[in-house]
Order: sequence, then structure tokens, then C-alpha cells
Amino acid sequence: MNKNILKVFTAGLLAFSLAGCGSKSDSKTITVGATTSPHAIILKHVQPEFEKAGYKLKIKEFSDYPNINPSTSDGSLDANFFQHQPYLTSYNKDKGYKKGDDGYLVSVGAIHFEPLGLYSTKYKAVSDIKDGAKIAIPNDATNEARALLLLADNGVLTLKKDAGVTATKKDVVSYNKKVELVEVDAAQVASKLPDVDFGIINGNYALDAKVTDKIITSEDSNSEAAKTYQNIIAVKESNKDNKAIKKLVEILKSDSTKKWIEKKFGVSVKPAE
Repeated sequence: MNKNILKVFTAGLLAFSLAGCGSKSDSKTITVGATTSPHAIILKHVQPEFEKAGYKLKIKEFSDYPNINPSTSDGSLDANFFQHQPYLTSYNKDKGYKKGDDGYLVSVGAIHFEPLGLYSTKYKAVSDIKDGAKIAIPNDATNEARALLLLADNGVLTLKKDAGVTATKKDVVSYNKKVELVEVDAAQVASKLPDVDFGIINGNYALDAKVTDKIITSEDSNSEAAKTYQNIIAVKESNKDNKAIKKLVEILKSDSTKKWIEKKFGVSVKPAE
């Protein structure tokens, strides 16, 4: 093969290679991994509008969290919708991913917040919390802190001033009501409601368990927890400028979608500010 033909052949291969590399970011079809409630439900709601804009959305539902971020890092998913920023930060740290690494994930938009709420099948008001009451709370660090903050905001206990979203039971200064805190896996608190007086439940788990009508009070939308634990759309850093993903986030954050979320989920899911 003479040198000129070789140059043309090589240039053609390079152009083909570059086109292949760019095709993913330019694709009008994206696959988004999401847990079923409320994430996949929200995605299905915006799907017609997204596809009307000239794109195609494939939703892959997951029943649990562990495989969603890895599937986004390896490119099996273009984006995911199930987590808040602290969870994403922990994932990158645990995997050893740093900014610029191929598997490093970033947020491209906060969509909603799932308030923790105080629920009961026996009582109707915070004032019904009396000495001796059993309150089931999530046993993982993030949700336990949020549960303690909710109880503090409602006068059940007092926390150290600097406790914040990292609060633990060790940060309880005093119990204004002599309650018993029963630590339970977050996903199981709803099922424990018949066995306790009150339970503090994540919005998504309350939806799954169909106990949203048993809510008494919940985290305020302007609280530190609300701002910290908004659920996000996450993508590989190299995919953050994907036009289809940007369009999806735009629709998810639109006023019409926010109004629909409020109407559909009530107190269990709040649109991000």
C-alpha cells in the first residue's frame, strides 16, 4: 500500500473512531436507571413531553440501589435518578473515583426531596407523643440524623446546637418526652407501625407501604435536610453536556412537572427549589 493511500485510510479510520466516540453524547436516545417509586413514576410522567421534543427515553427500573451507580459509571446507563448528593459523594469516594476519572459521577440537577415524616396508625398529632411512647427511627447514619432533627424540631428532644445532618443519639442533650427510640432498617419502619406508637419513615418507603395517609408531620421544605438530601439526576462527568440529558432535566424541573409532583405525591415528595 503506497503512503498516500495509507494516509487516506488512516485518516478515515480516525474520523470513524471519533464519530463513534461522539455518538454516545450526541445520541437522542438515553437510558436512565431509577428506583420505582417515585423516581420511575416521575420519569414515566415526563416521557411523552421528552419524546415530543425529539428524544427517546428508556427507563430501567431497579428494586434496590447497589447496582445503579456502577452501571452508570461503566456506561450501561446514561444517567440515573434515585439518590441525593451525599450518597453520590460517598459512592465516588468508596470507588476511588476523582474528578476527571472515567467512572466519576456528577449531579446535573436536583429534582425533588422526599421528606421524612412522623407516622402513626394509633395517633393523630405530635401532642399525642407522651412519656413511654415507642418511636421507630431508621438505623442508618443519614436517616437517623434526619429523624433526630425532626424530633428536635417538634420538641420531643433537644440536640447539641452543632449536631446538624450528622446528628447521632450521642448528640441528644435531653429528652423532653421520655420516649424510647427503636432503631430499625429504614425500609422496615413502615411495617413496624403496628408494633410502636410512632415511626419516622422516608417518603419513598411510605409510598411503597401505602401509609401516606398516616402522616402527622414532616421535614420542612426549607430545612437543612431538605437542601442537603434533594434527589438528583447523576451522570458520568464526561456525559454532563449530553443534550438529551440536559433536555430531560429541563423538563423535570419545569413548573408543570413541579405542580404535577405536588398533586401526585402530596407531602411524601416535594419538588426541589
